[in-house]
Amino acid sequence: MRNLSGKFIVLDGTEGSGKSTQIRLLHERLVAAGLEVALVRDPGTTRIGEQIRAILLNPEHAEMGMRCEMLLYMAARAQLITEMVLPALETGRVILSDRFVSSTLAYQLGGEDMTADDIRTVAEIAIQGHWPDMTIILDLPAEQSLARVQREKDRIEQRPLEYHEMVRENFHAQAVLEPDRFRLVNADRDVQAIHEEIWSILQQL
Repeated sequence: MRNLSGKFIVLDGTEGSGKSTQIRLLHERLVAAGLEVALVRDPGTTRIGEQIRAILLNPEHAEMGMRCEMLLYMAARAQLITEMVLPALETGRVILSDRFVSSTLAYQLGGEDMTADDIRTVAEIAIQGHWPDMTIILDLPAEQSLARVQREKDRIEQRPLEYHEMVRENFHAQAVLEPDRFRLVNADRDVQAIHEEIWSILQQL
């Protein structure tokens, strides 16, 4: 697993797909394997990023336009890259991120007629060309995914089922478009079985 030093790995997927659990398991196993890991969440982690996250997810901000939403995500991402990701990559640590640009290409794509090229153009500026080496999508049907969210739903989670079904389709489309950098993992299984598949993917990387 030493080959993972300096790699940028993302776990992504819909709400309730088990990202938090799988990232925790993966982080623990990477550290046990002797690797130094920078664990981040997007948006968030940095002081500025967490403030942007609070704005983005607050249900009171129902009037927020989709372009504003996309740009706020990118702003948080820009700070994350500068403050956390670049220093970690320079020292050869593994970057393990809960969500990244793949989420914006799933959740904001099509809003206010935004295209994938629009989003990628802004992302290129925000992340300074540092695209993940591997993005693992935890895949779960939208209805089942939302049913797993037990806490009070945030602004994004409160959107209708049809929206979340579209999000899932957008995640699938990314995996089809870039099969070398994306993997779809069935999240409707035993937690340990999912973890072992993720570990196998990273061994291949």
